[in-house]
Amino acid sequence: MPPKQSITLTEAELRLMKLLWSRGASTVADLVQALTPDNPLAYTSVLTTLRILEKKLYVRHRQEGRAFLYSPCVAEHEASRSEVRHVLQRFFSNSHEQLLLSLLGDSDITPDELRRLKDAIAAAPEDSPEHIRQSEKPSTDGGRS
Repeated sequence: MPPKQSITLTEAELRLMKLLWSRGASTVADLVQALTPDNPLAYTSVLTTLRILEKKLYVRHRQEGRAFLYSPCVAEHEASRSEVRHVLQRFFSNSHEQLLLSLLGDSDITPDELRRLKDAIAAAPEDSPEHIRQSEKPSTDGGRS
């Protein structure tokens, strides 16, 4: 039985997606040229990776002359949200709280990042989907709050 295809992006896939998001439609040769000299990929590796991304529905291609132009069909913010949801489900049992507590417990968090997180939490609307789900849960104190 072949291994299950992952919906998450490998490092090589993400490198190519970042190029496509910033450059727009590109040929394989364009992408090979745009890769950094300290971390290059061969033409065939880029082509193989683009074909995998196409199977994952992250990119599509169209023919222009003799070349194929590859374009992203998933926006960067959608891909990042999907990756975060995947981590949230896999490692934190879909608990946003546990994910945030894990981030806050990271010793690498800067005071500025911590301040921005606090500001974002303070600015979150009270009627956010998570707040609504919490308020719809039955009370465990017999209706006394």
